[in-house]
Amino acid sequence: MDRLKIAIIFGGCSEEHPISVKSAQMVAKDLDLEKYEPFYIGITKNGVWKLCHCPEANWESGSCRPAILSPDRSVHGLLVLEQGQYKTIRLDMVFPVLHGKLGEDGAMQGLLELSGIPYAGCDVQSSALCMDKSLAYIVAGNAGIATPKFRIVAAKENIDADGLTYPVFVKPARSGSSFGISKVCRKEEVLSAVEIARQYDSKVLIEEAVVGSEVGCAILGKDGDLMAGEIDQICLSHGFFRIHQENEPEKGFENGAVIVPADISAEARLRVQETAKAVYRALGCRGLARVDLFLKEDGKVILNEVNTLPGMTSYSRYPRMMAVAGLPFAEVIDRIVSLTLKGKGR
Repeated sequence: MDRLKIAIIFGGCSEEHPISVKSAQMVAKDLDLEKYEPFYIGITKNGVWKLCHCPEANWESGSCRPAILSPDRSVHGLLVLEQGQYKTIRLDMVFPVLHGKLGEDGAMQGLLELSGIPYAGCDVQSSALCMDKSLAYIVAGNAGIATPKFRIVAAKENIDADGLTYPVFVKPARSGSSFGISKVCRKEEVLSAVEIARQYDSKVLIEEAVVGSEVGCAILGKDGDLMAGEIDQICLSHGFFRIHQENEPEKGFENGAVIVPADISAEARLRVQETAKAVYRALGCRGLARVDLFLKEDGKVILNEVNTLPGMTSYSRYPRMMAVAGLPFAEVIDRIVSLTLKGKGR
């Protein structure tokens, strides 16, 4: 049987470029080469596309060839430049292992829709919706899911710092990980926090600081057939969780740890999983996503955010939650591929 030709796209122009490279390395490590023929497409920070042998740390300096994903459906794959001529490689599917802007915000998904190639993960609409935290809160709230209280700060808008109840979190509305996020405890800190957030997005969110445990749930599947991974929990010694900000995150986090399974009751565990599934459906997700939530002392579950292309690194939360639930990462990849190809006629 011929192997499935899969393009793994990684890198990208966002601040999460190095995280994406590490995620692609994890995919490469666990990809079953008897089933799949991988084509690793790295996108440089400047937006240049290159076909490379593997997603190693210094992939750009290796023997790469210029390559682009053709939006022409008759090509249905890659155009690779070789000796002054373009060679066509027809693909069965694309796995975009990209995080942040131009990766999981609907932009890449739009290009893939034009190409006609099946792709893993959420579609254009749900990717864009989940990337914008304010829109995700509005849709989830209309579906009966609890969300933090928030307000939007538009570009050049004046802020009434006296009218806020502290502490609050100031964050870019459309950015990944914890880049540009500040916890603000005094009104004197608000303006500088907004300026920090504006370095990543012109649309800024000021959000109440929810008191409760930070928990997450990995979801895999589509529509009514969803698998929830084991719940994890962020345990902090101080400050707030800033994943991917450390120099060596593989060695742990300077202000805490992520434990899985979470130290919560069986009843709370089920409630978190069911809420995560409800969020996933309400926002139109498919394939995979990580739903981050708050669990309050009274048992109430509140949405934090949704990552439609969560980290796949050796220290990332999504693969760990699935592994503890009994699904090794190689099987996660198999299921993602199966879900993608089953839905290719959508």
